[in-house]
Parts: sequence; structure tokens; C-alpha cells
Amino acid sequence: MALYDEQSGMRAARAFWFLEYLGHPRVQVLDGGFGAWLAAGLPVTREAAPPPKSSWAGVPQEQTIASWRDVKARLGNPDVVILDTRSDAEHDGTMVRAKRGGAIPGAVHVEWSRNLGPDGAFKPAAELRAMYEAAGVTPDKEVVTYCQGGYRAAHAYLALRLLGYPRVRNYTGSWKEWGDREDLPIEIR
Repeated sequence: MALYDEQSGMRAARAFWFLEYLGHPRVQVLDGGFGAWLAAGLPVTREAAPPPKSSWAGVPQEQTIASWRDVKARLGNPDVVILDTRSDAEHDGTMVRAKRGGAIPGAVHVEWSRNLGPDGAFKPAAELRAMYEAAGVTPDKEVVTYCQGGYRAAHAYLALRLLGYPRVRNYTGSWKEWGDREDLPIEIR
């Protein structure tokens, strides 16, 4: 299944994550999105073709999703990285988009848009790997991504999967759920 949006954006990434969560055997994203397709001079049409018939039925892959309970249980675990993909203002609590502002305690911050070059395509793998490893996001650790509602987190999920990280999860409830729950700890920078 091939996915795209206007660039290598968060909507295609969310669909990628969702299809992996459902166990789809072959999910792909058009790097650079529709803009890259047009820039390459490839044909476009407004005619929609019916999708091919398929017998595939999704089976949830629980290792790709995280709940607030999963995240809470992993706080302080040195083998886990909680990755905040939101903006600087959201991460430091100056932009509040839930009941409370701030971050999940101990979260590493790498804004999702840093995955992309100016052309809207993913940066080269070596550059992405260096950026994530400099932040402490290494392939030997389980990585749980979050944002406000799971879309930007899915983009980081996709970037890390492209790099071959074996244990990546999307916390789909993300900050909206975590920040609204007063029983969960927060950190304000």
C-alpha cells in the first residue's frame, strides 16, 4: 500500500503507522509527497480507479502502540526513550494545548519537522540518525513517541522505522490525554 500527502507529512505518516499497527505486510510512503511526484514530472489524473480486491484483514500489533499506562510504567527506565515531537513552545509549557502545559517527565525533545529537508522529503538517513542519536534516541532502546494527538508522533515513528529502529511505539493519546489527566506527572522546563 502506497501513501502520500503534500510532502512527507504527518497525515501520510499517521496512515503508515496505523497500517503497521494493523499488521499490513507492505506499507510505503512516497518520500517528498505529491510535490516530489510533480517535480519529477510524473503523470497525474483526477480519475479515481477502484482499489484492487484484497483478502487482507488487519490484526493489531500491540508493540506499535502505547497507552498512558504503558508510558507511565516506562518513566525513568534507562532502556526506554520517551520522545516529544511537539514544538519548542509546547514542550517547554509556554504553549498550552491541554488542561496543563509541559512535557512528560524525562522526555527527549526532537520536533517532528526536523525530520524533513526544505524540499519536504526526509533528510538523508545518516543525518537523521546523527540527529536522533545526539538526542539519546538510539536503536538499542524502546522509543515511545508522542505529540498532541499522535500525528506528529507518527511522523517520528516513520522516521525511526526508516532508520531500522526495531522497537518504536506511538502514544496515540499523546499530550492531550496526558496533559488533561491531573493524576499523571508533568515536567515544565
